Amino acid sequence: MKRRDVLLGAAALAGCVSMSDTARRPIVIAHRGASAYRPEHTLGAYQLAIEQGADFIEPDLVMTKDHVLVCRHENEISQTTNVADHPGFAERRKAKTVDGVEALGWWVEDFTLAELKTLRCRERIPQLRPGNANYNDQEAIPTFAEALALAQQHGRGIYPELKHPTFLREQGVDPMPAFISAVREGGGQSAADIMYVQCFEIGAIRTLAQMSSIRWQCVQLAAAEGGPWDQRDTTYAAMLAGDGLQRIAEYARGIGVEKPLIIPRDAGNNLTAPTDLVARAHAANLVVHPWTFRPENFFLPASARARDANAADYMRQHGNLDAELRAFYAAGVDGVFSDDPAAAVAARN
Repeated sequence: MKRRDVLLGAAALAGCVSMSDTARRPIVIAHRGASAYRPEHTLGAYQLAIEQGADFIEPDLVMTKDHVLVCRHENEISQTTNVADHPGFAERRKAKTVDGVEALGWWVEDFTLAELKTLRCRERIPQLRPGNANYNDQEAIPTFAEALALAQQHGRGIYPELKHPTFLREQGVDPMPAFISAVREGGGQSAADIMYVQCFEIGAIRTLAQMSSIRWQCVQLAAAEGGPWDQRDTTYAAMLAGDGLQRIAEYARGIGVEKPLIIPRDAGNNLTAPTDLVARAHAANLVVHPWTFRPENFFLPASARARDANAADYMRQHGNLDAELRAFYAAGVDGVFSDDPAAAVAARN
């Protein structure tokens, strides 16, 4: 299936993207929901993203002890929930090494869904988003099924990321059967038609691409550094170089890449000239969805930052995200992951 055909099919079902032979409209993907305005991965964040005009909502998926997929950016939840306030769970705090990185905390795979539902979500970066902390402790952790139902209720697409599938299998909780089952229960092929499935690893999305019962639109994620944990003999740089994009196109419909791979920044934090990655990806019939566009000065290029540099709250002030988004739209990207879907929609329009 060609790149244009993939997006046309998703557009017809999601009712939110218009395409033609001579023009295309990039999609807006709500990164963890409208996470610039609500604690990430809550139904409230997803709902606000839909109200702001996002075409897709993005839930990151990890897995409970009883094999239910839930929406958290990481399987370690001390920063994004009130788990530390529950004395009954104190003994579950432990150190684990996930994809080579050791951390101490509480882990989703050590809790049943019923136990997780007793927790409440909190803002992950309150130092930059203090307003979001006003919504702390109001919402439970949503399941993937709940996020999927919300997207379907509003006629929007959903863009789940499978987090750490190799590690989770090693923990005895394989996310793949649960993911496939949830999609089948949520509508099967009709649900998959308005869905992209992304992963930093290769094996999980290769497995989906090889299925005959459901046609998946898979996206290979790639960072500026490192490589896929399940193929440690390669790097993302190697995967995106030479004929690597053609090999990705054998199992994926697109690439989700870190922003500097498309428009790098110089030593002064200024945007430079675009690379040729978008053109090469399009030549391989791959769509390109860069991540992540955030409104705070802390994340913006120097020229887009708000000017009151002496203010105590300078880094959390919202700057000119519109300018950064427009630069990437002009570079030909097919969609953007944004914490501020409203800004991404406005810049596109």
